[in-house]
Amino acid sequence: MFIDIHGHAVQEPTCPNPYTGRQIISTPEILIGRYDEVGIERAVILPLLNPDNTHIMQSNEEVLRMAKNYPGRFIPFCNLDPRACYNNCHAPLDKVLAYYRDKGCKGIGEVTANLPILDPRVQNLFHAAEENSLPLTFHLAPYEGNIYGLVDNAGLPGLEISLQRFPELKFFGHSQAFWAEMAAGPALTDRLGYPKGPITEEGAVPHLMRTYGNLYGDLSAGSGCNALKRDPEYAVKFLNEFQDRLFFGTDICCPDRLATPLVDFLLDLRREGKISETVFQKVARENAIRVLGL
Repeated sequence: MFIDIHGHAVQEPTCPNPYTGRQIISTPEILIGRYDEVGIERAVILPLLNPDNTHIMQSNEEVLRMAKNYPGRFIPFCNLDPRACYNNCHAPLDKVLAYYRDKGCKGIGEVTANLPILDPRVQNLFHAAEENSLPLTFHLAPYEGNIYGLVDNAGLPGLEISLQRFPELKFFGHSQAFWAEMAAGPALTDRLGYPKGPITEEGAVPHLMRTYGNLYGDLSAGSGCNALKRDPEYAVKFLNEFQDRLFFGTDICCPDRLATPLVDFLLDLRREGKISETVFQKVARENAIRVLGL
């Protein structure tokens, strides 16, 4: 059975996407139905809070209620916008996070505020997370405006500074702009999408993971799966080298888009003997159990 490091759900259907008219987030029943089909035991649920990427303002309390209502299926994370508490870079965000940690939240995220990663307000959130020993899932973006996610340049210099400043904070990397950095020198189109082709020169992600033990990889969504499938031979090397810091995930959102390609990819690698049972189990579930203290 898998543990999904990156899930989203709402208690009941919300206002549809104003651009498309489609529902954008699944209810617990829909999500669990898909999980049962493919063998996902339970999932981290990340509150949708940052207005940069959604019109849904989901509370941490809603996620805690879903975890309570579906025992053994959902692992609650809390979320907090870096601009919370009067948009102040010295705001006592540590007290807010301590409250939700004590309520049972196992981490923070998904942080999608469209601010520079080195913005003092973002750095204050990182400090508060580290103070509370809570890992943090972040979504990266290549620029500000008409997009969501913490902003960093190609090569991820801002992320590297953050890893250095907060060595006890476990950063869970996620998104197109993050996983495009598997290879060196990604173009803007790569950072916005799903680059193809073999990895001939390693990029910032393997370099940073090799250098900083507090960087972890959230393999969810098309971005995480593509990072592996674009070069299956390199994927095996990557999975083996960083077997203790990679997490299976789905990032299923829309009720009508329930694809889980990473399930089949990892199962195939195990079946073909390209990764060991030990590596498979770590990525599929055991790393999540260990790191989140489940």
